[in-house]
Amino acid sequence: MTESSAPAAAIPSLPSQLRDAIPLGEVRRALVIKLRHHGDVLVSSPVFTALKAQAPQVEIDALVYADTADMLRDHPAIREIHGIGRQWKQLGGFGQLRAELALYRRLQAAGYDLIVHLTEHWRGAWLCRLLKPRWSVGPSVAGRGKRWKKAFTHLQAQPKNALRHMAESNLDALCRLGLQPTPEQRRLLLVPGAEASRRVGEKLAALGLAGQPFIHIHPASRWFFKCWPVDRMAALIGELQAAGHAVVLSAAPSTDERAMVDAIQARLAQPVPSLAGELSLKELAALTQAARLFVGVDSAPMHIAAAVGTPVVALFGPSGDKQWGPWGVPHRVVASDRHPCRPCGIDGCGGGKLSDCLAAIEVDTVLAAVRELYPA
Repeated sequence: MTESSAPAAAIPSLPSQLRDAIPLGEVRRALVIKLRHHGDVLVSSPVFTALKAQAPQVEIDALVYADTADMLRDHPAIREIHGIGRQWKQLGGFGQLRAELALYRRLQAAGYDLIVHLTEHWRGAWLCRLLKPRWSVGPSVAGRGKRWKKAFTHLQAQPKNALRHMAESNLDALCRLGLQPTPEQRRLLLVPGAEASRRVGEKLAALGLAGQPFIHIHPASRWFFKCWPVDRMAALIGELQAAGHAVVLSAAPSTDERAMVDAIQARLAQPVPSLAGELSLKELAALTQAARLFVGVDSAPMHIAAAVGTPVVALFGPSGDKQWGPWGVPHRVVASDRHPCRPCGIDGCGGGKLSDCLAAIEVDTVLAAVRELYPA
């Protein structure tokens, strides 16, 4: 079990040592591209915070997949979010071309003089070539030739190990341009919004938990090889109930995740309140923000908890906690110390969807982590 760590300190008072640092005062419009899943997009939120804080005159837009836009919506540093529909490929050749051209024209009309591309996705490189910003930064990718390298004015060096958190890796793009984000600017940020908070308040009141302390448990991940066994999660909840803690369960509306919650509930002597399948992403954030503690696995909801400032107990198996652990909040990472093979990144041992390193985590170990962060 590892303890929480604060974001690495920066020294904003030092001048940049980069000969090719960009003149930040001359930047007027910037586009940040993050084409990944929900958690990845949320972990990029400090990039917008840091850029706006150090260059207040800049109008900053985001380009993400449309279904992940809520992870950045209402971020105070973002002017507009452009979305790419994952379903565009289903529109047929002409329909997809029309959607792509409409997006390109919107981006072209914005007149970006800076593009920050945070992944190895080729779309970012082609957009830099087409939109011709004055400055652009993208990751250095092994094996990519001149077409990739010449798309950017700056290339961000990539770490050769898995020990740098993705929040820091995203911010490294700004460091490559000459910015030095402060510790406060490095924190994740997600704004649930007043309407989502109101709806969640109503749901909690209906469950008899209005104004009451509770622990929020989200047991599932979209990748089930990251999940703790159902019987262990049920045993943990039983122990928390016995200690007098209220627990609220959540899950995505998918059939598999709701089935997992049902299986957990079936093993409890007294089922706990559940909002599984009932919450939007913003409502999930509002629920987590209202909780005293979040317990879950490596998943987008874990990052949401960190982004709304709720302490986190996170169970890690095949995925890397150094790179993907809770960021910027009090937390405990619980992982097996009997499996030197982790983190392997494989979807279950041998690709079998079940991870021995997660099955080895004892209930008492997780319970001890909970008690450290929430001793009441």
